[in-house]
Amino acid sequence: MSANQFVMHRSALAGVQAVAARSARTFARHTHEQFGIGVMRQGGQVSHSGRGQVEAGPGQVITVNPGEVHDGAPIGGERAWQMLYLDPAVVADAAEALPIPGPFEFEHPVMDAPALAADLSVLYALAIDGAGPLARDSLLLRVLARAGRQAARAPRPGLPAAIRHALGLIDDAPAAALSLADLAHASGLSRFQVLRAFHRATGMTPHAYQVQRRLLLARRLLRQGMALADTAAAAGFADQSHMTRLFARAYGVSPGRYARAAAAR
Repeated sequence: MSANQFVMHRSALAGVQAVAARSARTFARHTHEQFGIGVMRQGGQVSHSGRGQVEAGPGQVITVNPGEVHDGAPIGGERAWQMLYLDPAVVADAAEALPIPGPFEFEHPVMDAPALAADLSVLYALAIDGAGPLARDSLLLRVLARAGRQAARAPRPGLPAAIRHALGLIDDAPAAALSLADLAHASGLSRFQVLRAFHRATGMTPHAYQVQRRLLLARRLLRQGMALADTAAAAGFADQSHMTRLFARAYGVSPGRYARAAAAR
């Protein structure tokens, strides 16, 4: 692969995306709706995570939980990695068989765990090669058991009630043309207070958070087979080119390529 290339392989695992990447790009803070777990193949990366700033190097395991704000910048040039993105329903179903009570989450954003990395490499190959379900399912359970723990039960723990109201306003209608005054009214704060408190609580400005929710909505609509132009309009983007530019910046792949890969699954 050449620099800044993302390949979305067709996955034999329902509800799982397999992505191989090589990039020197710095990615702004964003979120995913899925669990992500993979291995750094070459180079290094520094990133913000739910547990602060972390660095990952060759052979280390990297993870992200749904809704977790993260970014990524290369260390010393381009880096390469492989990721499996698992729908929450897939993880929830598998986690029922694990000795982990309650909701599941990945424990660490970066792990120096050679055995887990080896399992992930095999699972990635099985996912794209279409091996038998018994081998895939068994290995997936082992990966989750090694990398997971019980999640905190409270949604958005520690967030002030005022900011939960502002977040909810965006979450409930990502495509809506909300203003800072709307968020201030919902939270009972001044516009300046909500701007400052929002960034302190989420690591993003309200506008950046809204863009992420719109991108996640666009991903869902594309997986459902909606046309690109219709998706852009339904998700609140100015037009298709606007959506394409922000989508590629966040995920490294265009909406059209994402839609084609999703259709092939």
